[in-house]
Amino acid sequence: MASSLLITLREGLEISLVVAIMLAYLNKTGRADRKGPVAVGVLAAAMASIILGVAFRQLVGEFEGKWEKAIEGVLALLAVAVLTWMIFWMRSNARGIASDLHRRIDEAVDKSNFALAFIAFVAVGREGFETALFLLGADTASDSGSSVVIGGLIGLVIASVIGVVLYAGSTKVDIKAFFNWTGLLLVLFAAGLFGKGIHELRELFELNGSWYATPVWTIESGAFAEGTSYDFLKGLLGWHKSPERIRFVAYFAYLIPCLWFYFRDPSAPTAAPQKSDTDEAASERSVSV
Repeated sequence: MASSLLITLREGLEISLVVAIMLAYLNKTGRADRKGPVAVGVLAAAMASIILGVAFRQLVGEFEGKWEKAIEGVLALLAVAVLTWMIFWMRSNARGIASDLHRRIDEAVDKSNFALAFIAFVAVGREGFETALFLLGADTASDSGSSVVIGGLIGLVIASVIGVVLYAGSTKVDIKAFFNWTGLLLVLFAAGLFGKGIHELRELFELNGSWYATPVWTIESGAFAEGTSYDFLKGLLGWHKSPERIRFVAYFAYLIPCLWFYFRDPSAPTAAPQKSDTDEAASERSVSV
């Protein structure tokens, strides 16, 4: 539940920010009557993401044996790749999201309602498709579909509330700090998912030699071996009560370089951000739409 809550909270807030920025800009530029196409695009993207996620989940569930291990292993590694890209892309490009959306809205408004709806569909759909992929990975890692759904719904509700607050403009939320902390947690989650993917591929290719398959440790009972606390640590941080060596090595082979890049000071931007828009100027520290 913890991993799916974190994923949907983070991705849901990105969706909320995108929608809030678009609606606020339409209000600001005297085009509030064009909110309808935005709503259509957002709803279409949400439905497409749900349908894609459910369909793929059902498809994966039909496979057994080696096919199941192959799909789960590849799915986990694919989720890790997209998740890693998303974390570092957001760190580098967060301040330019508003200006890019404003530019595309200006271009679409002069064309048609369909163009405006398409912008909303693409902007929200990308986050929705990523969310579906990450939740599939979380389901694979935790082996509990119901907890994934519950945690995901809780995360979406919290993100929606924050989005409404941002759109209402009643307060400023330190989005930069939020993304920094959730990004760190997602790095830890991705490390566990990477180890899970390698574990599935090891079983697929039957690498059962003593070096690969021998457990680093084995815990038989207690909070680190069973119960809610174990499920929480397993789902969010990739903890396992009996990890084989290749899984242990894979976990830290991903985690150490990622943490180094994550905490390294980002390179100075080649061009200073535009200051003509108050939303863009505020985005360095907090977002108010």
